[in-house]
Amino acid sequence: MTGEAHLDPTRKHDFAFLFDVKDGNPNGDPDAGGMPRTDPETMQGLVTDVAIKRKIRNMVAMLGEGQEGYDIYVEAGVSLNSQHERAYTSLGIAKTKEKNKDASIQAQARDWMCKTFYDVRMFGAVMTTGSQHAGRVQGPVQFTFSRSIDPVIPQEHGITRVTRTKEEDTKETEMGGKHAVPYGLYLGYGHFSAPLARRTGVSADDLGMLWRSMELMFEHDRASTRGEMALRSLYVFSHHDQFGAAPAHVLFDLISVLRQVDGPARSFKDYTVKLDEGAVPDKVTLTQLIG
Repeated sequence: MTGEAHLDPTRKHDFAFLFDVKDGNPNGDPDAGGMPRTDPETMQGLVTDVAIKRKIRNMVAMLGEGQEGYDIYVEAGVSLNSQHERAYTSLGIAKTKEKNKDASIQAQARDWMCKTFYDVRMFGAVMTTGSQHAGRVQGPVQFTFSRSIDPVIPQEHGITRVTRTKEEDTKETEMGGKHAVPYGLYLGYGHFSAPLARRTGVSADDLGMLWRSMELMFEHDRASTRGEMALRSLYVFSHHDQFGAAPAHVLFDLISVLRQVDGPARSFKDYTVKLDEGAVPDKVTLTQLIG
């Protein structure tokens, strides 16, 4: 079932998405030398919410380039304090060396940050660092960790480099390594709160940007260990009011993913994805954007 319900910021939305990776590392763990993240008990692969939001931020920066309200707050190479100072400068508020404790000024700065930065408006932010800070914002969009359907087996592949790092180096080659899983199909969930969206000023265009960014987030994030990542499905359950007509887990349980081969899965075709559309509650609209 499709329509415009998924673009309505006055409704609660719960969404599920499936993506896969082949011969790649979807989310390396810096505490494990960059190895793909796994659940140590089940060996299912994991991708953090932070990793997904980073890809969405990067896509919003591309899609919304030059458009008012689509700046990115959490951006590589840009300090958070300098972003806060932009708010004070734009509002004509004098800078101080001591932390600003005026609640009304903090509220003005917070509203400016929500209006200017897409990721503050959608994901929220703790903007209390520096003297010109802008308080805290609880974002309406939250993601879970994504988890692979089956266990994955992280592997390290040795590589060689024939160029020397320094002129005085004597070695003809240097050794290195890349981490990857042969194949993994991951399922993730997300939630959109209409009451929180009203506080931050989320619009229908903002929701449209979220879905479009998710559709493209792997297409413009290619790297040697992320060359074969793809979004396979994106389901949005839109409730008919701001608080919800059914618990999110009840809606997510309508999605089942079954492996169809006896051996290890090596492609999306090795799975069957089923959605029990007949069991979707009357006051919930299903929009299948991908899949």
